[in-house]
Amino acid sequence: MRIRSLMLGALLTLLASAAQATTYTVGSGGTYRPFEFENAQRQLEGFDIDIIKAIAKAEGFDIKLINTPWEGIFATLNAGDRDILISGITITDKRKQMVDFSAPYFPAEQAIVVPTDAQVDSLAALKSLHVGVVNASTGDIVVSDVLGKNSTAIKRFDNTPLMLQELYEDGIGAAVGDVGVIKYYIKTHPEKQFKLVPDAKFEKQYFGIAVAKGNDALREKINAGLKKIVADGTWAEIYSRWFDHNVPTLPGQ
Repeated sequence: MRIRSLMLGALLTLLASAAQATTYTVGSGGTYRPFEFENAQRQLEGFDIDIIKAIAKAEGFDIKLINTPWEGIFATLNAGDRDILISGITITDKRKQMVDFSAPYFPAEQAIVVPTDAQVDSLAALKSLHVGVVNASTGDIVVSDVLGKNSTAIKRFDNTPLMLQELYEDGIGAAVGDVGVIKYYIKTHPEKQFKLVPDAKFEKQYFGIAVAKGNDALREKINAGLKKIVADGTWAEIYSRWFDHNVPTLPGQ
């Protein structure tokens, strides 16, 4: 009887341990609205935060969110201080040498934004306008290629919100920047009508969720959760809440 009781106790302990969900520490910057930012209670929220929460729920694990400055964010992952990074991280070959990425979870290409009545249908049509870009960004590089790097028609800004505010106040005729940030700005400023204009010169780019090199088990768990939330419509619902109802299709999903 004593042995049977000990065996039963050990089994219950194992079951209790299995039932306790694994908690992963998630690093995310708090300065890239609408993907991740601090609310009035100094809690992280945004599109990225909703996505990682949905993935965690789908896969049955818990997360601990930590506001992590962009400078040095990859070091926290490689040092083991963070298990997961989701912070508007564009998947690039250079970054793939430092971390492993999930499947793409957001299409992050550049886009042109102009007032709805503007006769603009491509980058080439910007030659008659003053155009805003974020200094040294992908948008800056592409617009400089079209208008000329030293063109006085290019106005460079420190960040996207400043650039979009100048467009809002009619200080520039067009702007080029991150499609997600622009879509969110349009959504939150309905009193001013803007439209997005794509162009073939904009390279297809995607955000990915990063884990430490070689952590295939966690990466596969994240990918499985992402696949589930795309299939059941959760991803589209989150996208529509933060951006618009023109929900894109993710590669491989």
